[in-house]
Amino acid sequence: MHLDLTPEAILAQLGYPKSEAELAQINAIIANTKGFDKFSQHLLSLQDALAVEKGFIGMSNSENYLKIKCDADTQAHNLEAFEALVTHWAEKYKVTLKKVDQKNTYYILGQE
Repeated sequence: MHLDLTPEAILAQLGYPKSEAELAQINAIIANTKGFDKFSQHLLSLQDALAVEKGFIGMSNSENYLKIKCDADTQAHNLEAFEALVTHWAEKYKVTLKKVDQKNTYYILGQE
């Protein structure tokens, strides 16, 4: 099943308020992310799975990409599960990620 998510729906699912600034930012992220429409419907299930490992998907403040992040105070076993979950999701949907040095954060660059 393929869902076409609007920018407003994505904001709501990620927990952001619907404002002009957030809409502009999510539209810039969508335009900057290669193949966004091909994997965007799978972001919601990833968001749910990440919550178990104290992770989340959010909009980056420094790059025009969505980021996948794990809270810094997460225990080692949660961090390993978080890493495995993110890697599995990216491989399954052929999504390219960029890991931020020395942080539990990945940018979603787009589909391969």
